[in-house]
Order: sequence, then C-alpha cells, then structure tokens
Amino acid sequence: MSVYVITGVSKGIGFEFLRQISEDQKNLVVGLVRDKAATEKKIVAELGDRHNIHILHADLTKYDTLKQAAADTAEILVERGIDYLVANGGLVPYLDTYGPIGALSDKVEEVDAVSSQLWQTNVVGNIHLFHLFLPLVLKGKVKKVITITTGLADLDLTNECEVDIGALYAASKAAMNVIVAKFNAQYKKDGVLFLSISPGLVDVGRYADSTPEEMQGLQGFVGKLMAYAPHFKGPISPEESVKHVRSTWEKASIEGGFGGAFVSHLGNKQWV
Repeated sequence: MSVYVITGVSKGIGFEFLRQISEDQKNLVVGLVRDKAATEKKIVAELGDRHNIHILHADLTKYDTLKQAAADTAEILVERGIDYLVANGGLVPYLDTYGPIGALSDKVEEVDAVSSQLWQTNVVGNIHLFHLFLPLVLKGKVKKVITITTGLADLDLTNECEVDIGALYAASKAAMNVIVAKFNAQYKKDGVLFLSISPGLVDVGRYADSTPEEMQGLQGFVGKLMAYAPHFKGPISPEESVKHVRSTWEKASIEGGFGGAFVSHLGNKQWV
C-alpha cells in the first residue's frame, strides 16, 4: 500500500490522479483542495464511495490552511508516512494564455497583479507545502516529491520553436523547477527524490470558451509544436497524461540521475 498526498484534485489532471490512484483500494489518497464540499460531491457522483480517499481543505496562498492540512494528514496516517507528495495544484492565468509577451506591454496593472498571484501560488505556496509535509515524507517508504510543471519553462523549446505565449506562467514554473532542484540538493542524502514533471499538452477543457482570435493564437502555438514533433497530433487526454506521469515517477530514482530534474511526462526532454 502506498500513501499519496496530492494538491489540486478538484478538476483536470488532479482529479484524474485521484481517480486512477484510488482505483487500487490498497492505496490511501489525501487530496488537498480549496472547495472541500464541492470536491467531495464530485467524487461521490463520479467515483462512488471510495473509502481510501480523504479530502482536506487547503489553499496554496494561505499558509495556515496548509499547516492545518498537514496536521490533519498526520492524524489520518497515524504512524505511517507519505510515499508520494504530488504538488499538482497551481494557477494558470488567462492573461498570457493566448498572446505573446509583447501584448502585455500596456497591461501594467494586470502584469503586476498576475505575476504576484503566480509567485505566491505556484512558487511560495509549494515551498510551504514541502516544508510542512516533508516530516511525513521522511517517514514514508518511497519518499518521492513530484511537482507538476510545464514544458513551456524549457529554454530550448522556447527558443527553438519561438514559443512566445504563456510567458508569466512559464516563468513561475521555471522558478519552481529551481526550487525543486534546491530541495533535492539538501534532501537527496535523506533518500527523498524531488522531481519536476511536465504532463504534456493536456485537454482539460480550458479552451472551450475561446474566442476566434484566441483560437488563432492557440493554433499558431500548436503548429509550432507539430513542426517540433512531427508525430504530435494535438492535446492528449488527462487519462493518458496521468498514466505517463505515473510511469515516469515510478521509474525515476536518485540513483538514476533524476534528483532535482525537470523532465516531460515521457521521462525525457520530449515535451509532446
């Protein structure tokens, strides 16, 4: 039996992590979300009564909620530790989703506000998460801390394919990749694997309400990805993404050179 703590399980790939992992009744899954009641209702409706799932309230931007969630998790686990801590939750802003960074030049207040939100949520919140839950990870058998990142944070992909969208979001994830490496530098001697994994380009319904102009920008990005990877046929499903990500973290080890690394869902630098 393995113990998993996963943030952001209310939707998207977070919910898919919850669904797949909890299928094995021997696994225990603690999901951290902002809206506990709504998530529990969704679980009952879509997954039924799975007694191995525990949902706790936590907000990456509110330290006290993370601290309480860590205490509540310790009570649930009793003497056990965490095998897999998965930092999946995060902010994906609308501001820079479709357009190039130059389009933000006259949006001074928006850039300031969104950048602050991204830093607090995608970086600082996860630093607090790691600090608070690490004592339980150290008690676990597997000792793996996984951060869900993005291939947009890769400099080679950005430069080679001229990817100019998602600048602020990518920067926050790049910063978090560095934080993951710093945690690895300190804790690999204790047997804890810290690893950043991009889930690939995943269809989670984020673009359903896009305008024609926004879709044009998105299609330009997809076209660049197709030139980069001729086999690429478009976004993959959450189910496929999560299967690949889980396969990658199962194979990854400190001894294998994955400590503090930043890899794709395929376990390498092939982002789609």
